[in-house]
Amino acid sequence: MATLSLNNVRKSYGALEVLHGIDIKLEDGGFLVLLGPSGCGKSTLLNIIAGLDETSSGDIAIGGQSVSNLPPKDRNIAMVFQSYALYPTMSVERNIGFGLEMRGTPVDQRREAVARAADMLQVAHLLDRKPANLSGGQRQRVAMGRAIVRDPDLFLFDEPLSNLDAKLRVEMRTEIKRLHERLGTSIVYVTHDQIEAMTLATKVAVMKGGHIQQLADPRTIYERPANMFVAGFIGSPAMNFLKGRLVSGDFGWQFRAEGILLELGRSDAGLIEQDVILGIRPEELKVVHDNKPATFLGNIDVVEPTGPDTMLTALIGGQTVVARIEPRFSGRRGDPIAFTVDPASANLFDPTTELRMAL
Repeated sequence: MATLSLNNVRKSYGALEVLHGIDIKLEDGGFLVLLGPSGCGKSTLLNIIAGLDETSSGDIAIGGQSVSNLPPKDRNIAMVFQSYALYPTMSVERNIGFGLEMRGTPVDQRREAVARAADMLQVAHLLDRKPANLSGGQRQRVAMGRAIVRDPDLFLFDEPLSNLDAKLRVEMRTEIKRLHERLGTSIVYVTHDQIEAMTLATKVAVMKGGHIQQLADPRTIYERPANMFVAGFIGSPAMNFLKGRLVSGDFGWQFRAEGILLELGRSDAGLIEQDVILGIRPEELKVVHDNKPATFLGNIDVVEPTGPDTMLTALIGGQTVVARIEPRFSGRRGDPIAFTVDPASANLFDPTTELRMAL
């Protein structure tokens, strides 16, 4: 196991800077996910950690030792690619052990390491096959096996599940989590899939335009996003954003908008009355029955049963909200609807900076 430290890492191509001073520290045995949309710089950053690309400035340390000037072969890392990158003419056994073969590892040790990795990944019965005779999930397991036998300080995964269908993605996601728990080796994992990030990571770096928008554990990212980009990128359906005003009431601060009155409570954060944006996750909107007190009053627009729950779109004073509610909801378009919200789940954002405000 090893720590990973990135200190003010920058990357430019001519006058174009694509990474803007990246600072990350990953603990021993941690699982860091670099998450963001296409073009945000996450794969570039992974390639720099691997030594496949050079930094323009800054430093990278693995296990407390700077590796910025070391070639990839001397960094003791193992990389799993999106495209598997298997040798088509070699058997599964030789594909897994080829890196050890090139290093001159004795045959007996090589076979033992391959057998151990194959058992762990449930491909021991496939060792004599060629990649063309494997499914996509099996090929990805072989690619992971090739990385495991290296016994690296750091695993690097570059969108390893993007070529798989939905069912296989779920299965392989579970395999990767199980693998991390068994080996305890630090992992850096690139994806644009926020479900992969939430389920796998101990730490998530949400990226946009070569900047880290937020670096935190998945729960913090989800419940207390640093800004509106993070709030909107994480979660499916995405967080609801509602325009309104923060005002002082008899019992503390309130969020007010047409059809909405949310009591936020008292605060010593130095707030002032101002226009704000309220962020509410869909699952935090609870349907109110029998004329009980409500926070949101509006009308149903769309009802979408999904099986385990129902997605309900409602119009609240001209603004749209999406709620994730009970599966057997029977309302129809145009019916009145009322919701209540736990104020502890609310996030307020500054409409100018889009940064989350302290309450």
